[in-house]
Amino acid sequence: MSKTFRAALAGAYIALLGGTTGALAEEWPTRLEGHGGPVKSVVISADGKSVLSASFDYAAILWAIADGDAKIVHRLIGHEAAVNDARFVNGTFAVSVSDDGSIALWNLESGEMASRIDEGGDKMLSVAVNEDGSRAIAASWDHNAYLYAVEEGRLSRIAKLGGHRGNVNSVEFLPEGKGVLTASYDGGIRLFNAASGELEREIYAHGWGINVIKAMPNGKTVLFGATDGAVGLVSIAAGEEVKVLPPHERPVLSLALSKDGTKAASGGGDGKIRFFSTLDWALEEEFENPYGPVWGIAITPDNTLVLYAGLDDHVKAWQVSPRKPFEPVDNDFPRRFQISETDDPGELQFARKCSVCHTLKPDDANRAGPTLYRLFGRKAGSLAGYPYSKALKEANFIWTEKTVSDLFDHGPDVVTPGSKMPIQRLKDETARDALVAFLKRATDPANGAANKKEGAQ
Repeated sequence: MSKTFRAALAGAYIALLGGTTGALAEEWPTRLEGHGGPVKSVVISADGKSVLSASFDYAAILWAIADGDAKIVHRLIGHEAAVNDARFVNGTFAVSVSDDGSIALWNLESGEMASRIDEGGDKMLSVAVNEDGSRAIAASWDHNAYLYAVEEGRLSRIAKLGGHRGNVNSVEFLPEGKGVLTASYDGGIRLFNAASGELEREIYAHGWGINVIKAMPNGKTVLFGATDGAVGLVSIAAGEEVKVLPPHERPVLSLALSKDGTKAASGGGDGKIRFFSTLDWALEEEFENPYGPVWGIAITPDNTLVLYAGLDDHVKAWQVSPRKPFEPVDNDFPRRFQISETDDPGELQFARKCSVCHTLKPDDANRAGPTLYRLFGRKAGSLAGYPYSKALKEANFIWTEKTVSDLFDHGPDVVTPGSKMPIQRLKDETARDALVAFLKRATDPANGAANKKEGAQ
């Protein structure tokens, strides 16, 4: 896509922000394809014309939705690990959080990173933005949440929100500045002052870890999903559960509210999506994806579609209303990292440990890591066009059978300290030798293997 076309798309996106009518069900694509790894979250703009998705491929994508198609406006690249969540900020900006422990602010017109704050090595899992876009809050696995001001295209930290006894998994703003809510692995939902970040009280203790929360528009209740599969509604004033919803068979991983607040959806590790009316909390529809967890869900402004994301490299759409009489799940299975039937043990190890981040072909396919094509004999950190970490750019060794073996024997934290490579170890020498042998064959263009094998892509 040319820079001119990207600029035109970005301009069109900004112009659409003033609109009020979202895309209808028939105007949405069945897939949003463009990521190079599993998609962690998805969110729809208030006007239904744009989507933000966050992925394991270290990127977020801004999509423009029109005429039944999803076009990539910008690929937001700048984190050094999986991007777990992203949110719109006043239409002209977006925020994202990552496994690298950072929060980033993006200019959606240019696609450039406008500001970034690193809070350490612990992952940030969730981010929320208040009604006027002046504040953002991020959930961290260092047992804290972080409150930020968003002013003049910059982020600045206001407060660290402590008092949790476990990872903070989800955060939310209450409407009209009434407070900030956090949900933790310790099972607690806590209320903090939205201005100072001071802890006011723990409003609810579930007993099991809470993975996700959504503040209801009335500012009086909060919807939660927990690791034991529970879904419920808690009164903020009374500090007790006032509505118990049908539980999932596995942990609840995602929740969504409609723009008008009349619909809610839950997604679980069991692959199920449940769609509720918030007027009486009746279960209106249910959908099951047998191919894996539902990490992210979003409801279109007209309440006719649910976008959902998980282990696939794309976002899919489920038409809720009118419900289709037959709903085949359009899924690629087994995925490239899920193969189990192969006569080559090295290929099996590649699929499980490498294929999420790397391809064997000349094109990196938007994966988190560079292509391994022609790997052997290549200087570490030298492939043109890939944004290597400073550590790998300065590495002074060649990829050989020994250095690749050492990488999996000792781990990237030892062989390439400071790089953004996730820790992958393979201590079994036989399995490690098989992996190295497979990579030696599959990345050599003289063997033609790169055109035949891609770890069951």
